Amino acid sequence: MSIKVKNTAVTDILWGISDPEIPVLSIMDMGIVREIKETGNEVMISITPTYSGCPAMDTIKDDIDKALTQAGFKPIVNLVLTPAWTTDWITEEGRKKLADYGIAPPLDAAGDKSVLLHGKKIIKCPQCGSENTVLVSQFGSTACKALFKCEDCLEPFDYFKCL
Repeated sequence: MSIKVKNTAVTDILWGISDPEIPVLSIMDMGIVREIKETGNEVMISITPTYSGCPAMDTIKDDIDKALTQAGFKPIVNLVLTPAWTTDWITEEGRKKLADYGIAPPLDAAGDKSVLLHGKKIIKCPQCGSENTVLVSQFGSTACKALFKCEDCLEPFDYFKCL
């Protein structure tokens, strides 16, 4: 899904708004921003939650309102539930930022199911790069992550589940 943009000042502001649960990623890195429409000073932003019960959406909406209002815009933020967000919408730069931050980025859907359901060791440790990792828990620090441990460096790490 492409984002229609007229004003790069608006996109620059949105690139500067962090995801509250993963502060190294912007809401643009996450692919949460689905559409930007401008009418004069009014800017309508459509955002899609990473999952329907995501508690961060209120914070994201407030952050967008605050940032755009401070820049002189009149923001209108709409929550859009369809199509459902997918990890495919995370930018390549966002995936790199996740790994650099210590969270293994999502695999494709088939690989994700194999790892989470069959225990295959194909998640690279973001600390040392080893694939000698084990699933500790289907659920990590948030519902969208699973907890893994590296058998080589012994460090625990989150894996961002494919959705």
